[in-house]
Amino acid sequence: MPDLSHSRNSCFHCGLTATGASACSGEVAGEMQLFCCSGCLEVCRVIHEAGLEGFYSRVQKQEAAMAPPPDLPADIDQYELDEVQQDFITRLADGSCQANLMVEGIHCPACTWLIEKALAGMDGVMLAEVNLVHHRLFVRWHSEKLLISDIMRRLAALGYAAIPFNLESVEGVLKEQNRKLLFRLGFAGFGAMNIMWISIALYAGAFSGISSEYRDFFHWVSCAIATPVLLYSGGPILLAGWRGLVRLRPGMDLPVAIGAVTTYGYSLLQTLQQGEHVYFDTVVSFLFVILIGRYLEAIARRNASSATLRLLELQPRLATRLTEDGEERVAVRKLVAGDLLRIRPGDKIAADGVVEEGSSHIDEAMLTGESRPVHKYAGCRLAAGTVNGEGALVMRVEQAGADTVLARIIHLVESAQGTKARVQQLADRIVPWFVTATLLLAAATFLYWWGEDSGKALLAATAVLIITCPCALGLATPMAIAVSTGVAAKNGVLVRNGEALERLSAVTHVVLDKTGTLTEGRMRVTEVRGEAGRETVLQTAAAVERHFSHPLALAICATVEAEGLAFPVCHQPVLLPGLGVGGMPAGGEGQIWVGNLRLMERQGVMIDASMRAAAEAIESTMAAAVFVAQGEQLLGLLRVEDRLREGAVELIRTLAQRGVGMTLLTGDSVAAANHLKQALMGTEDVRMEVVAGVLPEEKARKVAALQQQGEHVLMAGDGVNDAPALALADISIAMGNGTDVSMECSDIVLMGSDLQKVPWAIALGRQTLKTVRQNLALSLLYNLMLVPAAMAAMVTPVFAALAMPVSSLLVIGNAVLIRRHMQRQ
Repeated sequence: MPDLSHSRNSCFHCGLTATGASACSGEVAGEMQLFCCSGCLEVCRVIHEAGLEGFYSRVQKQEAAMAPPPDLPADIDQYELDEVQQDFITRLADGSCQANLMVEGIHCPACTWLIEKALAGMDGVMLAEVNLVHHRLFVRWHSEKLLISDIMRRLAALGYAAIPFNLESVEGVLKEQNRKLLFRLGFAGFGAMNIMWISIALYAGAFSGISSEYRDFFHWVSCAIATPVLLYSGGPILLAGWRGLVRLRPGMDLPVAIGAVTTYGYSLLQTLQQGEHVYFDTVVSFLFVILIGRYLEAIARRNASSATLRLLELQPRLATRLTEDGEERVAVRKLVAGDLLRIRPGDKIAADGVVEEGSSHIDEAMLTGESRPVHKYAGCRLAAGTVNGEGALVMRVEQAGADTVLARIIHLVESAQGTKARVQQLADRIVPWFVTATLLLAAATFLYWWGEDSGKALLAATAVLIITCPCALGLATPMAIAVSTGVAAKNGVLVRNGEALERLSAVTHVVLDKTGTLTEGRMRVTEVRGEAGRETVLQTAAAVERHFSHPLALAICATVEAEGLAFPVCHQPVLLPGLGVGGMPAGGEGQIWVGNLRLMERQGVMIDASMRAAAEAIESTMAAAVFVAQGEQLLGLLRVEDRLREGAVELIRTLAQRGVGMTLLTGDSVAAANHLKQALMGTEDVRMEVVAGVLPEEKARKVAALQQQGEHVLMAGDGVNDAPALALADISIAMGNGTDVSMECSDIVLMGSDLQKVPWAIALGRQTLKTVRQNLALSLLYNLMLVPAAMAAMVTPVFAALAMPVSSLLVIGNAVLIRRHMQRQ
């Protein structure tokens, strides 16, 4: 609670700075007028009109003395320091900032609604989204209008404590929260066990004729046990319910708090009046059961969505760095580009880099989903988090810390688990009305049964308050998304957001790019023809191509290196787009030309009929025909080709079996495209449209044409030259190779080379949406069955307390089954 001696620019209720704050319509403290920010002004106006401002002020002072806000950092202004902000705040190009915060105190959908609405009302906040599963807040704001510390103080005023989201620190916070919850649970359990003996004595005495003296004594003993349980074990529930009430933003703690306080108050009144029936045992029992449910939910949600924690465990804490004096063990966070690391057998690799010495097999299963170890030798790339096999390696660091592929994967999974699908947004809109309806139903139940039996009316209304919890409804979608994205990450499929999973379920047509998607994207020289000899042809071509980096040049140079040949010196390299390359050899014995038939004809190189026929035969397949000449003399012909990815044929067959339409896009000739189609389909009758000779912008037009025909299009490409088509498609998948992957160009990234992950991802999307619908049905069925039963006084508060967490656990358990379903795919 802020000090009353604040300035006019500080809101009395929440403590936030609010330039031009309006006069508070509440009471005046001495000669000083209090002021409100825009978020609190409306609440104060309502309280003032109801004549409750004095009561509200006293309650606020009592709340400040008895129940301070959740623990905040000792110096919250530390989060305004640049060196602190760089660890958790991202500054965008438009001047705005965004950050992920871990919020303590979230446990139901009403909490998420309250936080989102309260922050949305702050001047400068552009977006506020709360993830119920991970208790995480994603917020974006204008840095010139608002400070991050203001947002944290606003959350504290609402009853929530926030810290910057960091997986390691958050893990500690979650453990501490669970420890406190376990203490409260244990205290409530101790009280429940002891008060049960008193209840047994009272119930037995009711049948055998217990004297009023002993009955009153047992009532006071029950009160002595129930009071500390209510205040300690139920304290957080009571405080959260009270904060929601005084701010006119009720959460689901309010109905539970009302039920507990009302039942306790009625029992206390009966005790004071020496009445016959008290319900202290009911208060203790249903608080105990509610805390059991919340503890089980916390454990289940943490286990079900622990994909990012498992990924974090892949990152080693220490690395062995080579120095001039030998070796030293250093923290991974101290590594920089250029460091040399020694990787012993069995070590986890600490950073991204390149092998300098040695060879070994690397287990990349957690990154790519591929179980077979990959052979690595000098020049091969290594990724952080992968595990070294039998050999010793020396690697040079290229990226470390937050720049590694593993760090980007963790960030991607976190972002995906924190996003909301469209179906969840509907559930979020229902929640605030749900709380209001709960209070109205409980009031109606109490009034209905009051005339018959006041005790029965109290218990029935309490049961309604407890049983109508929207936790299952709020968990239906985020729980399924959290589990699905975790399962996908484990299998080398990175999903950027939850909405992508929803769109995957509706895919009817798949558009496939050839190079880098159906093929490996790595060209190879597979044949050399010419009277000059193999070595001469290769060396002459490499002399020019070594100056360029296009796929054909890389393939030729890689072949020369693999065969141990030397690279002749060449001057004045020139690139002729659409034709080839040229250059002048060191001896000046005639210009070297490397390219297609048109280039040879332009330079006057004589090509006989046999060579022309050979070139035509090569071009009719998936290969490229590359002529090599010096001066006007033809030296030879190179066949450079790409290979189909392993599993490409199985991909086409699987999609066809599932009734998904397919289109193949390639920039190759019609003959080459038809050859590829035949290689993919074999003798099977598979319907697949092949479009040859297309440019990147033409691929996008083809995607748009399919969408106009009513198709829901998935585009799979290499994430580079397919960017226009990937952006236009309803859902896009980019192929990766585990260490060099574009994570910003598509909705989904395949870290490995297994093409079967494409239909697997479609199946995951469909299973996710199916699970979400099942969860929503379970939560609605729960309320349709038990709410009428509670209103009919057929359900006790204790049974209601049992049923409330069971509904949430059913939703969580159903979401966890996604793992089992996907193992069968």
